[in-house]
Amino acid sequence: MTTATAAAAARQTWTGRWVADRAGIALTGSERLPELVGLALRSGNPRRAHLLVSSVLGKHVPQRPAVVHGAGLELGRRVRELLGDGAAARAVVLGYAETATGLGHSVADGLDAPYLHSTRRPVPGVTPLGGFEEEHSHATSHLLLPADPELLAGDGPLVLVDDELSTGRTVLNTIRDLHARHPRGHYVVVALVDLRAPADRHRLAEAAAGLGVRLDVVATASGAVELPGDVVERAERLIASAPPAALPPEGAPAPLVRVELDWPAGLPDGGRHGFTARDRARLDVVLPSLAGQLAEALCGTAARIPERVPERASESLPERVLVLGCEELMYAPLRLAGALAERLGDGRVHYSTTTRSPVLAVDDPGYAIRTRLAFPAHDDPRDDGSRERYAYNVAPGADPARRFDAVVLVVDDVADTPALHRGEHALLNQLRRVTDRVVLAVLPSHRPVPTARRPVPPVRRPALPAPLYGPAFSSYRPEEVAWLLKDLSGVRLEAPTEEREEAVQNGGAHYAESLPVEYQPSPDYQELFHQALRGSADRIALAVGTVAETLLRERGPGLVLASLARAGTPVGILVRRWLAFAHGLDVPHYAVSIVRGRGIDPVALRYLEAHHRAADVVFVDGWTGKGAITRELADALAGTGFDPDLAVLADPGRCVRTYGTRDDFLIPSACLNSTVSGLVSRTVLRAGLIGPGDFHGAKYYAELAGGDVSAAFLDTVAEHFAPVRALAVEAADRLAADPDRAPDWAGRAAVERISAEYGIDNVNLVKPGVGETTRVLLRRVPWRVLARRGAGADLDHVRLLAAQRGVPVEEVDGLPYTCVGLIHPRYSRGATGASGRAVPAGES
Repeated sequence: MTTATAAAAARQTWTGRWVADRAGIALTGSERLPELVGLALRSGNPRRAHLLVSSVLGKHVPQRPAVVHGAGLELGRRVRELLGDGAAARAVVLGYAETATGLGHSVADGLDAPYLHSTRRPVPGVTPLGGFEEEHSHATSHLLLPADPELLAGDGPLVLVDDELSTGRTVLNTIRDLHARHPRGHYVVVALVDLRAPADRHRLAEAAAGLGVRLDVVATASGAVELPGDVVERAERLIASAPPAALPPEGAPAPLVRVELDWPAGLPDGGRHGFTARDRARLDVVLPSLAGQLAEALCGTAARIPERVPERASESLPERVLVLGCEELMYAPLRLAGALAERLGDGRVHYSTTTRSPVLAVDDPGYAIRTRLAFPAHDDPRDDGSRERYAYNVAPGADPARRFDAVVLVVDDVADTPALHRGEHALLNQLRRVTDRVVLAVLPSHRPVPTARRPVPPVRRPALPAPLYGPAFSSYRPEEVAWLLKDLSGVRLEAPTEEREEAVQNGGAHYAESLPVEYQPSPDYQELFHQALRGSADRIALAVGTVAETLLRERGPGLVLASLARAGTPVGILVRRWLAFAHGLDVPHYAVSIVRGRGIDPVALRYLEAHHRAADVVFVDGWTGKGAITRELADALAGTGFDPDLAVLADPGRCVRTYGTRDDFLIPSACLNSTVSGLVSRTVLRAGLIGPGDFHGAKYYAELAGGDVSAAFLDTVAEHFAPVRALAVEAADRLAADPDRAPDWAGRAAVERISAEYGIDNVNLVKPGVGETTRVLLRRVPWRVLARRGAGADLDHVRLLAAQRGVPVEEVDGLPYTCVGLIHPRYSRGATGASGRAVPAGES
């Protein structure tokens, strides 16, 4: 079955359809979301009307244990890849109670790191190390009860794992609480699904910046939940009108067998007090024999069952077995279920756990919670307002194919109370009415020996400035780009073009010390921009997709985009959008300044290094000319851990190895200045304005909002993603196999020939390519434009700008670029008229 067919099948059988159709709730984003989560309606929770029901978590929906454990293992391996072996060796994983205790433990397995989960069960004799609140949960208070208080005191990465990332508030509460106790420089948030709204993403990024820490998010899929304004009222009406749950069938209760597992003394039953590599190794050794004990109990015989059941012998075993964990006790039952599946056959065994969350049950294939068993709490919990607990999708309901032939209930000894056994509604008695055999396995609840806590001095790190975000700085949405720039909007930096050019060419100033007056496009020029955008959007989308697919293959899903402000920033946003569209990835994106002759912003590099792995950072720009910025970047990054390989949409100069095309074509964002770049100026580096601890600067021209086409450019190109997706994958395949992919700097050689031919002794005055020629006409004092003979509509805007500035356009043969702009090589004020128009060629 193809990926598209599987996705279509998932949509047809999606277990969120009932809620989506009746309550108006929708999921958008990654194609994998319907495979990973369904929808149900919560009851008794005024904070949140809906519940995302994971199909791979092993909480509400019975699932094969290999799938549940595998989902966490894969996330853990991705975190290891993100961190690198050195940092991974110092990492600690923290999972959230109750739903993510097993997921977090599985992530720790994949990362091979020590593990702790929060808990809502106080333990006599163990003093909480800390605690925090979960904003939307039915039961909100979390405690941290590590046996070793030093477990969270190191300075290695802390990996926080939850099943879903909906607002990020719980994560933020945790980080703030723990960072105040044990500061560290790196946090990683892991979830099966990341459904944060843009404002939530911005808040978390801003909080991390305020703490001066690196924060990464790793998720299996991402997207958004769309809720109608009256969702709570709709849910209440649906719950009130829902038919009552079906009662378990009458008849003699199934036999109950209690099995005393040979659980090793001192081996923790989970991560409530910590779980180390030594604990993991001990568990792996004993799992096969423990599974053998469970198999014997399921068969009702004391005979030893072989490690692999022969086909004939398997006829005496139940066809469908459910291993049911208990609330926070998820990991040990999961591993027992996995070992039992290896012994009996993977298709026979499923796994899920009981929960505190009250949810409406509707026996419909399009609803995630088909059946519900409600029973009294049996672990003597603190009074949190609900003494009822639930087991979902355990009873078969109206579909006999969903019936389990046997249920193995795994609890710890704290939960093995009379309330588990006595009374019509006790969990064991309800299970005995919906299956043919119940096996009760009781594990010893780990009781740690407290250790003395040693004081850990706080880690002091140099302060870094915080990024800027829209709409306070730029017209881009805050989640699209974090600007590593200093806001100079209140400083007058603009100078007339002719004055700037004279100062630059006379050596009296650097071009980055001032700004040109922002070009105000005429109506004719604006129409040319829109025509160019309509005509080239599919071509740009294909180039974006080619670059994005190439980066994903070669740099992995943990990549971090750093666009070269400002021309590279729209490109960075488009690459980020493609990765979200095609792969459900939420990739960090920063805009950083690089200045010819001065290098890349060192404070921005420090920020990136503090928040991400340097090797994951990919620098992005719009196009190449003669390769000056490519060389500048390579020189600036020499000796650092950053990869100097620049990714661009168009590489006519043949200067880079990661590109969408090597054709010199019009990228419409080159036609304009700030009004297509989030209303942000070119970057500024000037003594007196930029100190040693500052980012390079820039201005936000909020007053130009009336002419802003930044969002229109992005949205128009993004609309063409779907039609070119297959072509982009094919183009990335060709690029990966292209023997001529390496740079040969042919553009630089052409520039040197042109410079010599036209008597220009400074190659920096020769600007090859459509994008660079446009910049010459907008920002500099142009001398002439060389156009490849027969160049078509790609040069319409160049011809219009040249006519407005009185610059001749010469058609020439054999030009390797579509056009080349020449800055006036003998510039003085006399080289232009009063308006800054160029003098005729040859007159100076």
